[in-house]
Amino acid sequence: MKRKLGQSGIEVSAVGMGCWAIGGLFDYLGSPAGWGGVDDNESIRAVQTAVDHGCNFFDTALNYGCGYSEQVLGKALKGRRDQVVVATKFGHEVDFIKKDVQFYDGSEENGDVASHMRTDLETSLKNLDIDYIDLYQLHVWGLSIERAMAVRDNLETFIREGKIRTYGWSTDRADAVKAFATDSNCSAVQMGLNIFDGNMELLALCEEMGLASVNRTPLGMGVLTGKFTPQTTFADDDVRKYVNWFGGFSDGSPTQEWIDALNSVSEVLTSNGRSLTQGALAWIWGKSEVTIPIPGFKTVAQVEENCKAMAFGPLTESQMAEIDQILGR
Repeated sequence: MKRKLGQSGIEVSAVGMGCWAIGGLFDYLGSPAGWGGVDDNESIRAVQTAVDHGCNFFDTALNYGCGYSEQVLGKALKGRRDQVVVATKFGHEVDFIKKDVQFYDGSEENGDVASHMRTDLETSLKNLDIDYIDLYQLHVWGLSIERAMAVRDNLETFIREGKIRTYGWSTDRADAVKAFATDSNCSAVQMGLNIFDGNMELLALCEEMGLASVNRTPLGMGVLTGKFTPQTTFADDDVRKYVNWFGGFSDGSPTQEWIDALNSVSEVLTSNGRSLTQGALAWIWGKSEVTIPIPGFKTVAQVEENCKAMAFGPLTESQMAEIDQILGR
């Protein structure tokens, strides 16, 4: 299965790999933001396994592990640059010594991201050990549109210099995307989307504007894999202990609401021999032809399961309709 990154002409596998978890431990705005400890050798094997199984799209960020995710990904892809599409993100002040991430100027809306972009770009290129980035994404969800337009000017410069091929914004704000994505060099929006959560207005806007919808949290930060219960707890260094901003978690545990909803549609999701994970990815593909889910991973086994979802393809229209009926929407 293949998808296009908007009007860029760049073709990617229908599933990408989100590299947040392989970055290890770091803090974001004073709170733990990693996914616990990591085994770099396992991370490298997992990335290489993904390539071997037909996944060519990898999404990371300078934030993740304060550059560490980019470094691990770069090592894993050494000698395979011509086989892959590399996406990374920028926009925060990263303290590589203290492993801490903050907003520039202490403000999400009004931080002067544009003036730091050159340094951020060169740092990411060095971390990844590559000469150019395929998809470079603004990583500040709530940046003002005025500030974002200055960012876009720099992105256009980077394209002319051959430093990046195309760009996008990781945000769920439809108004911001309408203003930012008017040039054909903007090809993607990274947005939250899974079977229980997502901005459908923004997804429709991606379709209308010819943008790829790169989907974070496609597996609900693990809830949609079926491995958790409402009694599941996470370690103090795991971001999922602190994600009350995400609908699938409350007070550090998966919500009963999401677990019950998953159980109600599990028979449809696991049809045709799929696992729950593969069914959750299939739902995203069935929702729109512009979607590209990027599930996270920490092991080879997780990557294999994610990649094998492509062999099943999207859910059918009737299966999508059945899920909507069950969920009452």
